[in-house]
Amino acid sequence: MPVENWVSRQLDELVEFRRDLHRNPELLYDVERTATKVAEALRAAGVDEVVTGLGRTGVVGVIRGKTDTRGRMIGLRADMDALPIHEATGKPWASTKPGVMHACGHDGHTTMLLGAARQLAESRAFDGTVIVIFQPAEEGGAGAKAMMNDGLFELFPVQEVYGLHNQPGLPIGHFAIRSGPVMASVDEIRIRVEGIGGHAAFPHETVDPVTVTAALIQAVQTIVSRNVDPLKSAVVSITTINGGDAFNIIPTAITLTGTVRTLDEVVRNLVEKRLRKAVAGIGEAFEAKAELEYIRRYPVTINNVEKVEKAVRAATEVAGAPNVQTDLAPTMGGEDFAFMLEAVPGAMIFAGNGPSAGLHHPEYDFNDELIPWGCSYWTTLVRQLLAD
Repeated sequence: MPVENWVSRQLDELVEFRRDLHRNPELLYDVERTATKVAEALRAAGVDEVVTGLGRTGVVGVIRGKTDTRGRMIGLRADMDALPIHEATGKPWASTKPGVMHACGHDGHTTMLLGAARQLAESRAFDGTVIVIFQPAEEGGAGAKAMMNDGLFELFPVQEVYGLHNQPGLPIGHFAIRSGPVMASVDEIRIRVEGIGGHAAFPHETVDPVTVTAALIQAVQTIVSRNVDPLKSAVVSITTINGGDAFNIIPTAITLTGTVRTLDEVVRNLVEKRLRKAVAGIGEAFEAKAELEYIRRYPVTINNVEKVEKAVRAATEVAGAPNVQTDLAPTMGGEDFAFMLEAVPGAMIFAGNGPSAGLHHPEYDFNDELIPWGCSYWTTLVRQLLAD
């Protein structure tokens, strides 16, 4: 069965809803307008219950089927926040907020889940309860964790949870997924190198943090190449360097920030251990003070094998087996849906966005042709999982 017929009746309205969100992007937890529109749309659709304020601005809708003979409850999740990027698409529905845009497709994710929620609330053709979860602050704010800390899964004890993300470059009408690790852990590193500043003409009277920093950056880049198993994956990237105010003054301190990405906890622990030794050891070798702050942001996103099979079955019914890839290569990008998957078994699937610009690119735009495919995936998944 391809895209479901009901979508065509809603498509124009859903496209306009998506484009309205795109015109009015909001960052992290400050998604009040978006959350309000989602809550209003859920109430208008006649869902049984709407809960707001979980994780500050998260929204949850409860949709009960015609029957509930087995006490089944499943969660479907979408993210709502945008990115601090200045849009360059030139589209009529481009962001009206300078420096803020939907560059990851969360406007589309929200719209597809909302469209599915409307249809599920109308048909009720399932046995159990569907929890639709609209989450803030995926882009670095751990909004999923915040909603969980506010009791998401205690209030709504789902037995399984599913996510969907658009995939630039994958054709429209295609889906891709894999079992096991599918997206990397996300860690932040902050390094401060403190020496003794002074006149650049008399470096022997200083402890130059610039040269310490140079040595440290070189050493850090050997962790992946010389400490991590070549058959494993890891990324260590230094992304900012700040220090110094004048061309003729050796600064007192340099600060660096960066990120670490891995696909399993053993490698994650190894990289942190080697970073700590490198920072401390190089600082000591140069008689400087070097300190590392290692912040674990998101865990590895791990798809449950059994739930992947269920996601594949739904995607196959919608798109056909030749258009469902089950060996998707893992990505070193991160996703805070990982927190939900740590607590409840489930799966994240990717749906083709066609030949668009890449995620987090100023020319990216969610492809509205994906909306009926995503909506149909959600409703098909519910119908299969909660068959009466």
